Amino acid sequence: MKRPNLALAAGVAVAGLLAPLSVATAATPSPAASASRQAPLTNLDHLDFLTTQVAPPSQPGHTTYQLAGHPDIGVLWVYANHQSNGGYQRTGGGTYDASTDTYGQGAYDADDIARAAVVYLRHWQQWQDTHSRDEAEALLRGLTYLQTSTGPNAGNIVLWMQPDGRLNPTPTPPDSPNPSDTGPSYWLARTIWALGEGYSDFRKSDPGFANFLAGRLNLAVDALNRQDLTHYGKYQTVNGVRLPAWLISDGADASSEAVLGLTAYVAAGGSSPARTALVQLADGIAAMGAGNARTWPYGALLPWSLSPSQWHAWGDEMATALAQASGVLRDPALLRPAVADAAVFAPHLLTATGPDNGWSPTPVDGSQIAYGADSVVRSLLAVANATHSSGLRQLAGVAAGWFFGQNPAGVPMYDPATGVTFDGVASNATVNQNSGAESTIHGLLTMEALDAAPDVANTARSAAHIARREGQQTIEANQATLSGGARAVEPPSPWTGEAQWSSTTYVSSPAGSRLTWQVPASDQPRMVQPVAYLVDGGAAQTVFTSSNTRLGTLHYGSGGAQGASAAPGALLPVTLPAPLPASARSITGMTAGGTGLLDSLLLTPLVSQLITTGDGHTVALLSSVATTRRTCDIAVPGTGQAVAVSYDQYGIARERSVTSFGRANATILPGGFTLVTR
Repeated sequence: MKRPNLALAAGVAVAGLLAPLSVATAATPSPAASASRQAPLTNLDHLDFLTTQVAPPSQPGHTTYQLAGHPDIGVLWVYANHQSNGGYQRTGGGTYDASTDTYGQGAYDADDIARAAVVYLRHWQQWQDTHSRDEAEALLRGLTYLQTSTGPNAGNIVLWMQPDGRLNPTPTPPDSPNPSDTGPSYWLARTIWALGEGYSDFRKSDPGFANFLAGRLNLAVDALNRQDLTHYGKYQTVNGVRLPAWLISDGADASSEAVLGLTAYVAAGGSSPARTALVQLADGIAAMGAGNARTWPYGALLPWSLSPSQWHAWGDEMATALAQASGVLRDPALLRPAVADAAVFAPHLLTATGPDNGWSPTPVDGSQIAYGADSVVRSLLAVANATHSSGLRQLAGVAAGWFFGQNPAGVPMYDPATGVTFDGVASNATVNQNSGAESTIHGLLTMEALDAAPDVANTARSAAHIARREGQQTIEANQATLSGGARAVEPPSPWTGEAQWSSTTYVSSPAGSRLTWQVPASDQPRMVQPVAYLVDGGAAQTVFTSSNTRLGTLHYGSGGAQGASAAPGALLPVTLPAPLPASARSITGMTAGGTGLLDSLLLTPLVSQLITTGDGHTVALLSSVATTRRTCDIAVPGTGQAVAVSYDQYGIARERSVTSFGRANATILPGGFTLVTR
């Protein structure tokens, strides 16, 4: 998978982020906050099942802590296939060759070993569990064995290892980079994450091991400095947008996972070079925040600095990284884009689709995995902790409802009785019942967070089932009635080089052509966003109307210079200034001045909603793209009082109302969100 700076959301004041709640009683507990503390959700059994140990043969440039005296190192099987008897079979990646007992890729990989070490480290710290401490130490020894310690690639990581401990730097299919330790990579970033948290946790109980981890982390920082951070302060133009050129693998997603480790290391007294790397990576991530409630990407921190058109839930650690770095570096400016991501984008996402694998820029990949769901949950929690926002804290609980059944399949994706997290759910509601390392790890990271926050866990249980979702929807351009020379065109590939067409065909609309869509009815006005291929210059434009209402004009020549982009144009949503009236059933587009390429229309209610239920409670999330305050009357099943709290675009509570009836009349602030609980 690979995936993108735009300007920070305007008007965010640091003082506003830290302001006290304007409503004295706004810190409303979750619906089940009065319930007794339940049994821990975190169950390490399945993760333990995936772990093993191996004594690798001697391999140049690879060693680890006290290897001579302790030749066995900790590793982790990468996949676990579901069996007909309900159990699981551990397996590696790629084609298996029984004659050599090898896989095309390998049995164990650094990505998963690093993140599993984080799970065990956090469990050890949370519960003082000695088993978790031992597993963390074993995996950190295995992870550092995978790190190349000498030569021109020192500090980088070999991704794959075979069952007998032999390294496989050039797997089938190949990785990027290939060999896997020859350049910046996601596995380097994740290794830094684990080493940073490992140093922080071991520095008092085992200073010798902690110092070893610090040395290896600094070796990794050296690799960052010569490969990525040497470009610090340099920018690249991508379709007219100025984007940072020093992120790891051009990714704010990869860089954010390194920042998690660097933050832990620096907070524990880590080295000056690590602090500098932390500052530089955090600056680059912060530069990826863009848009607002009414403009793409709706306040999100984008993951890939070579595209302004992509967002994905997996690896969405950017807000978490910035919230934590902001505190350690005492830099409130880093918190601003994180707040926009949490308070503006997350409500938009949750009311639209949930943690999809890909918006590029339309929701083209509706599959959802634990990696994505967990990343959204922990980002919301991190920003909530940094800003003391009760609303963002509760929103994290709503997002965590994905693991309890709030997903396309409507079934729990995590089983606390076994520790199994399923490998994902497709948009057609098909559940992949395999339970590999990545899914297991990210399910457990969320469960550890919920165990540490029982109120958030209660909200998650109360948000386990989708009763109603009404948010952004996609109307394909090829669904229009075409006339005047407009025609559907099948591109040679759905992938443009930085974005993806939402259907098998887009519409070419020349001057004089007309497109007319029939649209579903709605009981409220909707924001209209044509998604078009925007290029640098040209006079083509389409005027959109509905009956006697002029919605606005789309200019196809507003894309900006191509620069470092892989494509000459950018596939982007453009917001029309006037909303589609509630009574409207059709939209018409008239093109003049040239030919434009149109992908789709995005229609978003001025107030979107996600209504969820669970454990006899209701949690409703309302999200606004309106420019004025609005009210919404919604059904709130359950017993007792229904409490509605309205939050602004910074996650600050502004209004609160209480009703004892089965319906609530809630206020939603412009660009803000409201939570109704009962």
